[in-house]
Amino acid sequence: MTLRLYDSATREVRDFVPLREGTASVYLCGATVQGVPHIGHVRSGIAFDVLRRWLAYRGLDVLFIRNVTDIDDKILRKAADAGRPWWEWAATHERAFTRAYDALGVLPPSAEPRATGFVTQMVTYMERLIERGHAYSSDGNVYFDVRSLPEYGSLSGHKLEDVHQGESAGTGKRDPRDFTLWKAAKPDEPSWPTPWGHGRPGWHLECSAMATSLLGPEFDIHCGGMDLIFPHHENEIAQSHGAGDGFAQYWLHNGWVTMSGEKMSKSLGNVVAIPEMLKKVRAVELRYYLGSAHYRSMLEYSDGALVEAAAGYRRIESFVHRVVDRVGDVPVGEVTDEFAAALNDDLGVPAGLAAVHNAVREGNTALEAGDGERARSIAAQVRAMTGILGTDPLDPHWVTDSDDDDAHAALDVLIKAELERRAQARAAKDWAVADEVRDRLATAGIEVTDTPDGAAWALKSKEQ
Repeated sequence: MTLRLYDSATREVRDFVPLREGTASVYLCGATVQGVPHIGHVRSGIAFDVLRRWLAYRGLDVLFIRNVTDIDDKILRKAADAGRPWWEWAATHERAFTRAYDALGVLPPSAEPRATGFVTQMVTYMERLIERGHAYSSDGNVYFDVRSLPEYGSLSGHKLEDVHQGESAGTGKRDPRDFTLWKAAKPDEPSWPTPWGHGRPGWHLECSAMATSLLGPEFDIHCGGMDLIFPHHENEIAQSHGAGDGFAQYWLHNGWVTMSGEKMSKSLGNVVAIPEMLKKVRAVELRYYLGSAHYRSMLEYSDGALVEAAAGYRRIESFVHRVVDRVGDVPVGEVTDEFAAALNDDLGVPAGLAAVHNAVREGNTALEAGDGERARSIAAQVRAMTGILGTDPLDPHWVTDSDDDDAHAALDVLIKAELERRAQARAAKDWAVADEVRDRLATAGIEVTDTPDGAAWALKSKEQ
C-alpha cells in the first residue's frame, strides 16, 4: 500500500515518494527553549515520532533531524528578567525538553542541532542570498526582500499586501514586509562576527541553515506545528528557494492542543506542564492521549478526556499482560491490514486505534474460549501496532517506567493472598467478606477484574 500524506504546500494528499530510494529525510522544527515544556509543545514531537516509526516499519532508513532554537528574543528577555546568563537559561530548558521527550517515549533524533552551532553556515547562506539579489544589508542588519520572490506567500496563502512579519524593531528595512535574516548587535546581547558587523541570527535563517547542512539542499519532509506556517515556514521556503535550494518536498503540520477553544500557550496562562501532567497519569497514558487524535486536528484538552484515554490504554495493556500471564512471552508481530491502511492514509491514528481495539476484543474472546495460541498471535499484532504508536505495553521503556519489579512482585504476593481469601468467601457465599476484601483493595488503589481464569488485579490510574 502506498503511503499518502497531506502536503500543506499543495493542499492535497500526495503519494509519498522519497528523493532517495530506501531513505526518508525529515526535519522537525523543535523547541525554542525559553521555558518548561507543556503538552502543547510536545504534541508535534509525538505526532511526528509516529511518522518516523511508520516510515521505518515500511523499511526506510529514516534520517530525522529535530533542532533546538537556543538563541531568541524570548530567551534573552526571560534570562535577563531572571538574572541568569542566556546560555544557561537555554541549556536548562533544553534539558527539560529532553526529559519530557524521553519520558513520553519519543525516539531521540538522528541529530539535534543547536542554532548557535550553525552561525558559519548562516553567514554563507546570507552571502548567497545577497549575491542572488534576494537580500540586502543595512545598519548591520540583513533583510530578505520579499518582493524579489514572486512565489512568496504560496505556503500560507498570504497576499503580499497583507503581510506583517511581527518582528521586533530593526533599522534600515526597505519595505516593512521584509523579514530579518541577521540582527545587528545590541549592548549586553550575544553576538557573532560577520561581513556586515557583529550580530545574531534571525529565527527563520536558523532552520534553513541547519536543515540543508544536515539533510542537503533538498530533503523529503519538513514538519512542525500549524502555528509555524506563517511567518516561520513561509520565510524558510523564501530564503531557501532564494538561495537556490529545492528544500522540503512535503510540508506536514500538526494541530494545536487547545483549552476552551484557544491554543495552549504561556501567554494565555493555560499551560499544562509535563511534570504536572505526570502526577495525574503515567507517562505511557499521557503519550497515548496526546497521540490519539489525528495529527492535523485540534486536540481539546480536558481532565475527563485524559482519564478516558488512560482507561482506554489500560484495556490494551491488560489484554497483553493477561496473554503473557497465561501463555508466556509474546513477540512483536506484524500490524493488521486494517491498521496499515489507516496509517497509510495520512497517518490516520484514530482509525489505527480502532484497529487496535478491535484486535483486543478479538483477543479477549480467544482468551475466554481457552484458545491461548490465537490470543498470543493477536497480542503480537497488538504489540506491533502499539509499537508504531509508541505505546507497546511490553516495550522496556514502559516496563522500567512502572514501579520497581521487586516491589511489584512483593505486592503481587500480598494481593493474591487477599484475592484467594475473597475467592474462598465467594465460594462459601460469604458476600460480606468478599465485598470487604474488594473494597479494601479498591481503597488501596487496586482494581480487581473477574475473568474466567479467576480474579486479576492492576493498579488504578492516578486520576481514576
